[in-house]
Amino acid sequence: MTDRRGVVAKRAENLSPGVPYVRGWNRARRSAGALADQLVLLGLGSDFPSLVADVNVFGDGFVQLGTVRPEAAELLAALITAGLAAESREAVTDGPLLPPR
Repeated sequence: MTDRRGVVAKRAENLSPGVPYVRGWNRARRSAGALADQLVLLGLGSDFPSLVADVNVFGDGFVQLGTVRPEAAELLAALITAGLAAESREAVTDGPLLPPR
């Protein structure tokens, strides 16, 4: 089973010749690192101990959040929602939310 992007395709445990696994995994590694940095800044670093980069059989990178407490998932969802709301307000006002210095 796979979705239209191939994200839920099987992990690439057995490599196939000609599939660019390193490129996909490296992109996922950078993304996982960026997410981990932000989670640490928010004090959530220890709530996502299983955060890792991985790659599927098609060579597409993906980030696994791992098993997390419900409270951590709810907080992450709230932070994403707040960020999207702020971004939406900025787009509507056609400028930054904070006045220039």
